[in-house]
Amino acid sequence: MINDVILIAAGASKRLGQPKALIELNGETLIQNIIKKLRKLNLNIIIVTRQELEEEIKLFGEKVIVNSNPEDGRTGSIQCGLREIEKGPCIIVPVDRPGFSESTLRTLVEVEITSCPSKNGKGGHPVAISVNDCQKILESDPLTPLRDIISPFKIEVNDEFLHLNIDYLEDIKKLKSMISA
Repeated sequence: MINDVILIAAGASKRLGQPKALIELNGETLIQNIIKKLRKLNLNIIIVTRQELEEEIKLFGEKVIVNSNPEDGRTGSIQCGLREIEKGPCIIVPVDRPGFSESTLRTLVEVEITSCPSKNGKGGHPVAISVNDCQKILESDPLTPLRDIISPFKIEVNDEFLHLNIDYLEDIKKLKSMISA
């Protein structure tokens, strides 16, 4: 059973023009919404963020790690989080990929191999990472995309918004419809 979650909120949000983690949704931020999902399963949450967001993110009460080189990309941020947990396994949750359900998260917590949810054959997030793959990620160049390091087993799910990626203002509209659904 997986107990640790690394919540990645270290991107520059250049396309969106505002920090994705702090997008307001019905009186709470996007990151608060994701933290609530994760807390329902009593998971140990480690948030990796950038220096500019550290103080605001700390207000949510979880352990916060600052990626001092966020320009190294998502893999570099994942490596920062992995250094904070024993050796794995863990679940990686990018803040800009919030379309997973609680039932999908419950499934991922129980897997023993690196796995991700899939809808219509296309993989999504979050990703459960095995102990061995945690080590592979730690040993990789931080600029290497995660998809070039691991090959998750795909678990078909029925999450309507699984592939929602928050990059543009129109994505926020989709996110709001997801939350109100």
